[in-house]
Amino acid sequence: MSVWKHSGKLITAAMLLAVCLCLGAALFSGGLTALAGDGGITMEYESRLFDTDEIIEIDIRIDEDDWENMLANATAEEYCECDVVINGEAIYNAAIRTKGNTSLTTIAADPTTDRYSFKIEFDHYVDGQTCFGLDKLVLNNNYADATSMKEALIYDMYSYFGADASLYNYAKISVNGEYWGVYLALEAVEDSFMLRNYGAQSGELYKPDGMNIGGFSFGGFSPGGGGADLNYTDDDPGSYSTIWEGEVTDTTDADHERVIAALKNIAEGSGLETYMDIDNLLRYMAVHVFSVNEDSISGMMAHNYYLYEYNGQLNIIPWDYNLALGGMSGSSATGVVNEAIDNAFSGTDFFDTLMENEAYHAQYYEYLRRLVDEYINGGGFDEFYERVRGQIDALVETDPNAFYTYDEYLEAVETLYELVKLRGESISDQLDGTIPSTSAEQSGSDALIDASHIDLEVMGSMDIGGGGGGFDFGGQGGASGTASDSAGSSNTPQLPEGFDPSDFAGMEPPDGAAPEETDAAAQESAQPAETASPAGESGGDTGAPAFDSFPGTGTSGGGSSGGALAQYGLSFAVFAAALLFAVLYRRKPRRR
Repeated sequence: MSVWKHSGKLITAAMLLAVCLCLGAALFSGGLTALAGDGGITMEYESRLFDTDEIIEIDIRIDEDDWENMLANATAEEYCECDVVINGEAIYNAAIRTKGNTSLTTIAADPTTDRYSFKIEFDHYVDGQTCFGLDKLVLNNNYADATSMKEALIYDMYSYFGADASLYNYAKISVNGEYWGVYLALEAVEDSFMLRNYGAQSGELYKPDGMNIGGFSFGGFSPGGGGADLNYTDDDPGSYSTIWEGEVTDTTDADHERVIAALKNIAEGSGLETYMDIDNLLRYMAVHVFSVNEDSISGMMAHNYYLYEYNGQLNIIPWDYNLALGGMSGSSATGVVNEAIDNAFSGTDFFDTLMENEAYHAQYYEYLRRLVDEYINGGGFDEFYERVRGQIDALVETDPNAFYTYDEYLEAVETLYELVKLRGESISDQLDGTIPSTSAEQSGSDALIDASHIDLEVMGSMDIGGGGGGFDFGGQGGASGTASDSAGSSNTPQLPEGFDPSDFAGMEPPDGAAPEETDAAAQESAQPAETASPAGESGGDTGAPAFDSFPGTGTSGGGSSGGALAQYGLSFAVFAAALLFAVLYRRKPRRR
């Protein structure tokens, strides 16, 4: 019997098969992702924006009145419409706003500078618009960092390790063609970041901020409140409200239950491989501990990190390192150089059970050793240092809005170089047992590397003062790490007995409480619709963003999206073949 006789049935069957494959791919995308692996996909902006061999050139083209109004009302953090020319490519109807927490309010109170950090959101006014696949670009002003290098250095370390972290590059910023300053450009941790790192995973993202505390009293304040310290307390979702308030993706009660279950099992040391992305967390720990960043969860500040959850497994994504390596003030150089590598996260118990496991502790030590031997002493740090000096020296010298003079910059970067080398030497000695690896054992030890000749203030430090009724954490302390007292102003609140400002640098006093960073979708969604977009600021749905929202994406070898995309592609091919057959087929005439 001829095949042509049953052509109609064949076409119908082929179309049904295509529909079934499409439905199957949609219903079982989680299984397909698991089979294909959990890698991300290649984004065009990786090479177009974040190839650090060449800095980015950005011209912000904006109405002069809008620009001046934004600067005059910086603490409102409201978006203004602008066009952006990036490396010669124009993107129209983008959005720009100021950003920051303490740095924002400090600059707003300082009549001598308007050097704010900025966020550029490409899809704020034009749904689906990106810059080579990037939905949002962060431009950091290097506040309190005379080196202009600290944050870039730490992100370079994360990049060297292949850890989940934002891409970075330096950017020469102009406003309406006039040079404004050299900034650090960062990939925002939002939709495009998740696509690049996690592909088709439908994970959830949070930015907990334990410093979001309006109206607190110094005496009873706990910076880890609401679960921001990632410590398990109980099964009540209300005990972790700070995490939920910091949602970046739209989350549900079921999502929250998975996070709580993970925190509980981690605290009990049960099924760590199931509930923690162990390898990435160990890489994060190694770099973060090297950085001595007290403005974070390893210090007294339960903020400056993102929490990523997928299928009940937790991961941490780093953020904000301009105050690394002694930038919080009140520290001694010897203390920073010899900061202990064990029991290093004083602000959380999250890593305790991980470090109690001998195999994982040994792996953490191995990552630290690699960081020192391969990166610090093996050429990686020197390559970074020379490259960055070659790229930004002249830009810093001519920066019309710089926080520091060029001579201060030169002294600062030379100090940074020495400090980083000494930090690597101390970590190497701690790994070998020559220097004690815990702060308790280091107390009174004469084995520590002496760095007392280094003045950390040369590299910049947090200084909260000016006309805003703030207080000053800028004093250099002794080896004990206690901040010096500030003269303050008549508006400075009386601090309680025993309060140590070095533990709370970055906070405003109650009467001058600063508006917090509005990265979290919960905060931005509270703004008027014309100045803020929904969770994740992308206008997307819950979970992983849709692929068709990001022009400029492409599959990478072994990427998790590959399996799912292959299923969709196969389904489309079958459907197209059936359709083509139906269009081109001409029935043979019957013989009479």
